[in-house]
Amino acid sequence: MSITLSAPTHPKARYRDLRQFLDLLRQAGELKEITAEVDPELEITEIYDRIVKEEGPALLFKNVKDSPLPLLINLFGSKKRMNLLLGVISTEDAAKRIHQFLESKPPQTFIEKIQFLPKLKELDSLNSKTVSSGLCQEVVRTDGPMLDLLPVQKCWPKDGGRFITFPLVITRDPETGKRNVGLYRMHVYDNRTTGMHWQIHKDGAEHYRRLKRGERLEVACVLGADPIQLFSAACPLPYGVDEFALAGFLKGESVKLVRGKTIDLEVPADAEIVLEGYVEAGEMRLEGPFGDHTGFYSRAKDFPVFHITAMTHRRDPIYLSTVVGRPPMEDCYMGKAIERTFLPVIQKQLPEIVDINLPWEGCFHNCLIVSIRKSYPHQARKVISAIWGLGQMMFSRSILIFDHDCNIQDLKEVAWRAFNNVDPKRDMVFSEGPIDELDHSANQDFFGSKVGIDCTRKLPDEGMQRPWPEDMVMSEEVKDLVTKRWNEYGFSK
Repeated sequence: MSITLSAPTHPKARYRDLRQFLDLLRQAGELKEITAEVDPELEITEIYDRIVKEEGPALLFKNVKDSPLPLLINLFGSKKRMNLLLGVISTEDAAKRIHQFLESKPPQTFIEKIQFLPKLKELDSLNSKTVSSGLCQEVVRTDGPMLDLLPVQKCWPKDGGRFITFPLVITRDPETGKRNVGLYRMHVYDNRTTGMHWQIHKDGAEHYRRLKRGERLEVACVLGADPIQLFSAACPLPYGVDEFALAGFLKGESVKLVRGKTIDLEVPADAEIVLEGYVEAGEMRLEGPFGDHTGFYSRAKDFPVFHITAMTHRRDPIYLSTVVGRPPMEDCYMGKAIERTFLPVIQKQLPEIVDINLPWEGCFHNCLIVSIRKSYPHQARKVISAIWGLGQMMFSRSILIFDHDCNIQDLKEVAWRAFNNVDPKRDMVFSEGPIDELDHSANQDFFGSKVGIDCTRKLPDEGMQRPWPEDMVMSEEVKDLVTKRWNEYGFSK
């Protein structure tokens, strides 16, 4: 059975939490439930890898070796599931909604004020709401088996151990009190201790750096949440912007939170499992190696240690996991949805940008392809420099800029124009600066070289001393003629 979305709608009308989203996937034929016993050490990864490479269904393993809990994986691994998650026909619809919100102006007339009322509700959804109780606290454990109960995976043969791969990690800035919700892997050391992979450029790492000697930072790790909350946590928001606010906006209703049992943090009330605990300033432990989203192993390094003070969960919790590796994996579909959704935000800062493309092969930070509406000489260089100053886009190792009429979502056209339009000496701009912590190509951590490539048509004012050639395009009249006579030629449509 399949579901056809007749019009863009908020996910609010379709699912409330992870459980209802799974029901939606069942109805849409997007969930495969597996009863055969499977091993969380490597076996699940191999099954998942074969399925995700074919844009196959989400997988719910109901009989995982050495654990009483089912394991859910590949939740986001298709375009269709990303659209179901966002409640849209296409991720472009989510982008349009954000664009309309950004372009909205204060109402002036009475009619405009009436029309603005729905936007007031959208604004209200930015504020999360604390409730007195939640399903995530039906069972509270402060001793006994905790992590030992979970079907935590060892994903790849040379991983340093078992890793929790898809947690929502919640912290508050020790100085400002502002909340951050991020996705950071956790290396399981024992029943109550894990590593916390806060890369140096991440907001969680900044919260940790702001601790004073001897201080503890309270942390909540949510294992299995409303999919829109997971998506929002992956989005590149500015420092200090609450990811739950974005989740509320995208869903059209406020995120409901409940206060933790042993920590002074709020967690999603309808979550599956919550790990409560803390990290302590100065306490570090070797974390990794880990098979990463680049398709290579990231090496073992020292990271903060997370200590669990309580584990709360539903009576029958589902453990949510993912695996990253050589693309495409499910994080690729999340990344593409983020790219489409946040295009209006980028265009607000750089209005000449027509489109962007983060190809999967570039692993999100190694390649950025951009088309612009070029109005003056060397505008491509201006855009390249500006992109390197935009938040996490500073990690872009290579930026390719094309004219507005290049379909940059078609990598064949991208390659054709780049290979033919670029004079290396004239069109390549080299720079140095921060790079992603997982970027292994540079000679040292955190710093490396970058290249911007101007693939646009060159103007006389840019030093072009001869006319730039026109694209060869057949006339519309002849194309229409041939289309009409196609069957007459003996071809089938």
